[in-house]
Amino acid sequence: MREVSITGAGMTGFGKFPEVSLRELGTSAIREALDDAGLAESDVDLVVHANAVAGLLTGQEMTRGQVVVSGTGLTGIPMINVENACAGSSTAVHVALAAIRSGAYQTALVVGTEKMSGRGTAEALGALTTAADVERLAEFNRELTGSDGPVDSFFMEIYARTTADYMARSGATARDFAEVAAKNSVHGSLNPKAQYRTARTPEEVLASRAVAGPLTMLMCSPIADGAAALVLQAGERVRDRASAVRIRASVLRSGIPGGGAVPLEQRTIDAAYAEAGIGPDDLDLAEVHDAASPNELVVCEELGLCSPGDGPKLLATGATRLGGRIPVNTSGGLVSRGHPVGATGAAQLVELVTQIRGRAGARQVEGARIGIAENAGGYTHPEAAACAVTIVSKD
Repeated sequence: MREVSITGAGMTGFGKFPEVSLRELGTSAIREALDDAGLAESDVDLVVHANAVAGLLTGQEMTRGQVVVSGTGLTGIPMINVENACAGSSTAVHVALAAIRSGAYQTALVVGTEKMSGRGTAEALGALTTAADVERLAEFNRELTGSDGPVDSFFMEIYARTTADYMARSGATARDFAEVAAKNSVHGSLNPKAQYRTARTPEEVLASRAVAGPLTMLMCSPIADGAAALVLQAGERVRDRASAVRIRASVLRSGIPGGGAVPLEQRTIDAAYAEAGIGPDDLDLAEVHDAASPNELVVCEELGLCSPGDGPKLLATGATRLGGRIPVNTSGGLVSRGHPVGATGAAQLVELVTQIRGRAGARQVEGARIGIAENAGGYTHPEAAACAVTIVSKD
């Protein structure tokens, strides 16, 4: 299989920027990624752009990528627009990787963008709810809450349900989830691109406003704006091999209505390990989709970082903290780094690339060489609609 590496990575700071356009966000990330790769816009022969909710929140549909690059020298070249819920920009990486491996393209730019602020929290949450089957929303709401009426945050109600199930089978407590959020807030405080850079205590997390079930506000990912970009190149085109980070695996799977025999995330992770020819013991760090903090413990188990049900024990050992055996969400994760949906998957890979290059500063994982990113989103009852898992390494 043709070798493909990430040679450039860039992202905006994540936060709420109501006066900044999607075009401005994307252009900033693109320029940083190209500068990082030492390439000009004319060196790029494919752009894959990901976004989730701009159509609903800004009115821009169908040609979002073309609009985002319209102020750059990337106009006119092949452009693919991708939508895949929260897994959009990791899906865009999957598409770009396949395009380069096919031999049709040599250098591809992936950019994920999202602008969620400026229209009110209720409207943003309503837009996110369309990542589920809208014809079945009343049915889902009845199952989640016992009511036919709408809920404030559909996806946090889902996380509350899955969290309750996880508590029943693992013995995890709300304190464990607060410890996850506090850990990642410390990581986020060291990340200059993170939306929230305040280290929190577990007590502060537990005392924050209740959202759904055991979830409090400081356990939930925020509304965010931002963009992240990556340059992918065929191995023979890489100029600076010392900075290149090879893509070892990129696996994409979709949810099955009614659920599969093996959970979506588990089957995607297993396929990624097989494609990369590695296992959990080979990993140096992980970025996982903690849209709600309890999900980090669930995914740690699915990654094989501990036995089923032992997520709280793994956390308690300090293994997933900076300085631990397998740091998880060194960026701050979705809760602290922020979750501008279309940019999240690319941002996870920006973090892995930065760590593997040894450029993460105060949050650097010593000796990081192999990292994994798990990015899931949407809802196909009872599974997520999409999951992408990417493994990268320094050879």
